[in-house]
Amino acid sequence: MDLKDELFGLTSQMGRSSTSIPCNIVEGKARGSSKDFKRFLLIARGSLEELKYQILLSKDLNYINEDKYQEILNITKEVGRLLNGLMVAVDKSGK
Repeated sequence: MDLKDELFGLTSQMGRSSTSIPCNIVEGKARGSSKDFKRFLLIARGSLEELKYQILLSKDLNYINEDKYQEILNITKEVGRLLNGLMVAVDKSGK
């Protein structure tokens, strides 16, 4: 596999991981029960963790520099905080 194919594969996977996060939130909410919503929020969090690894890999492969890595990592941390807050709210609602 050449560099161009490797980069395409990684960016493609990052696109799938990042898209999976809001898709799972929406799907979970549409299920209508707190239990299902929480399960889909956990799946969304798993996708976020996949994305964080892919970002780290991008840095390790020198596709992005340290500054860009930190910038993107800070965004993923904020998304993680939002997801955790939503999970707490769903737990409290108990519907």
